[in-house]
Amino acid sequence: MQIIQSKLLNNFKNLTQGFTTKQNGNLAFHVEDDEKHVIANHKKLADSLNYNYNSLVHMKQIHTTDVIVIDDADDFLHPPTCDALITDRRETPLMVMVADCSPILFYDTKRHVIAVTHAGRAGAFHNIIAKTCNSFAKNYHSVMQDIYVTIGASIKSCCYEVGIEVVQEAINLNFDYAIYQKNSSYYLDISKILNTQLLSFGIPQKNIEIESQCTSCSNTHFSYRREQKTGREAGVILLK
Repeated sequence: MQIIQSKLLNNFKNLTQGFTTKQNGNLAFHVEDDEKHVIANHKKLADSLNYNYNSLVHMKQIHTTDVIVIDDADDFLHPPTCDALITDRRETPLMVMVADCSPILFYDTKRHVIAVTHAGRAGAFHNIIAKTCNSFAKNYHSVMQDIYVTIGASIKSCCYEVGIEVVQEAINLNFDYAIYQKNSSYYLDISKILNTQLLSFGIPQKNIEIESQCTSCSNTHFSYRREQKTGREAGVILLK
């Protein structure tokens, strides 16, 4: 089973973490897959990373900037509707699912708090990074310099072609630095926006890791842009 480990987060032995690929199978229940197959894929992943799959908290992701501090009501069968999760609970794995969007894992090394964030274009444009960082500070008194962040594989500017209306929205939001023109087409670099937002919130560049692989280019990843009807892979983090 192929699990891509974050080299940055591998430095912390009290964490279990990683990103899945197509090889791990679809992990989402909303993409017309057989529920038994999805649960079987979750169980295999849980066995591989050594956690109880029933304790996993994933999300009903709807491209918002909502961040949820998990509680006793949240578990595998009752995922909250949001696009980011945060907790200081041990043995409680958090999961973010993607198929071109950016799966982001956070870890506060001093307060021992973890978070996962789902950042597509909407999340980046509406700054879900700020909402996640604010949740660290508000709920756990985190200091940004103590937070480490890894962003898994996502669609890159080589493949993320956008229309002029998206270009104009990006310019209005001062994201013109992330727009590239090739001939008469425009392309957007979401990773560049996310990195800039992390830096602006006080997270040092040395604490940030971004996977360079493009999900649309690579057949090892699920890609909505490439396939339309497709499964979902995931980023997982667990505080031991």
